[in-house]
Amino acid sequence: MTQKQSSEKLVETLVQTINPKEIAEESLRQTVEILLNLIEQLHTEVKELREENQRLRDENNRLKGEQGQPDIKAKKPRGFSNNHSSEEERKTLKNHSKGSKNAHLKIDREEILEYPLE
Repeated sequence: MTQKQSSEKLVETLVQTINPKEIAEESLRQTVEILLNLIEQLHTEVKELREENQRLRDENNRLKGEQGQPDIKAKKPRGFSNNHSSEEERKTLKNHSKGSKNAHLKIDREEILEYPLE
């Protein structure tokens, strides 16, 4: 999926960097403009079809009793800033150490076991 996204971004940046006004020949300039418009239309159509295809897959999976693709929303900042007085206190690291359990063990009996040598 990331390769598709990176190739889509590459195509978008490439299309945006092409300036047909820099082309001297009029017929070639018009051809490039037509092709760029066609690329943009096809790109948006492919994006819409992919979204529709995913919706249909999710619906098909839901009807089969499976779960669809999860709806994960981006984090949005709240209406207020996160600048609270306790913000610095939460950011400071506290030293946590795990104590030894052997110090709390109480030995109440000792047993000597013999292992046969064969």
